[in-house]
Amino acid sequence: MTEQEIFNRVKEHHEEAKSLGYNVVATILQGSQNYGLEIDCEEYHSDVDTKCIIIPSFDDFCSNKGRISTTYVRANNEHIDLKDVGTLFELFRKANVNILEILFSKYYIVESDYKDWFEKLRSYGERICSANKCQTFRTMSGLSMEKYKALKHPYPSIIDKIEKYGYDGKQLHHILRIANFIGRYYRGERFKDCLKVHKNSRENMDKAKLNWFSLGTAESLAKMWDDFTKEIKDKYCEEHKNDPIDEKMYEILNKMKVEAYKVAFRKELSL
Repeated sequence: MTEQEIFNRVKEHHEEAKSLGYNVVATILQGSQNYGLEIDCEEYHSDVDTKCIIIPSFDDFCSNKGRISTTYVRANNEHIDLKDVGTLFELFRKANVNILEILFSKYYIVESDYKDWFEKLRSYGERICSANKCQTFRTMSGLSMEKYKALKHPYPSIIDKIEKYGYDGKQLHHILRIANFIGRYYRGERFKDCLKVHKNSRENMDKAKLNWFSLGTAESLAKMWDDFTKEIKDKYCEEHKNDPIDEKMYEILNKMKVEAYKVAFRKELSL
């Protein structure tokens, strides 16, 4: 897909979320296109999936019904992951890497009322990611372990892959990508730069996604790189066990959450 085609698809997601009745702040691409790992061939087509930041209605907020975390599946099987701003910011604090990546994607659509707010949020991207860096490393290692455990699990949606190859290449792909990321992040590269996979590191990730490896090779690669990720996590957290958490950053996020609520509720209540 061209960049314009990706932008157009993100815009479709944005408008569809609004048509469902959500008060949308922004819709941001997540996944392979952010890493430079999209594939479009006869055997595999990378979907366009997004994260959508939303604000609850004033009534829902006052009734303690403001927490929203759900996934809407479009007719073409693309996913819109809807998160209210409070839930999203909690996931930032937990250093969920699949959430943090949206701070750096160049593919996003923002409602005009929130443009300045969203750009301010993006400007804090690296600081948010490093506010509790040990937690970021722990989360990455946990994600790799999750993918390792799922490598040969016969989930209904991939049972055909398991029967044919003995493993799910997409899980192996994720293990390799996470190992590549954590190694570079440990060496001091910026979070934003680590998201983008270098061309010379991409070949095995593409082969994994296409189930090119034999089962034995896939198992060996998965174990080796999952172990590598765990070792890097343990090493970093031991070396930095006394590093303070950037609580000031989380205070800023809390203030930004309130700012977003104010914009939404003033508009809703015509204040």
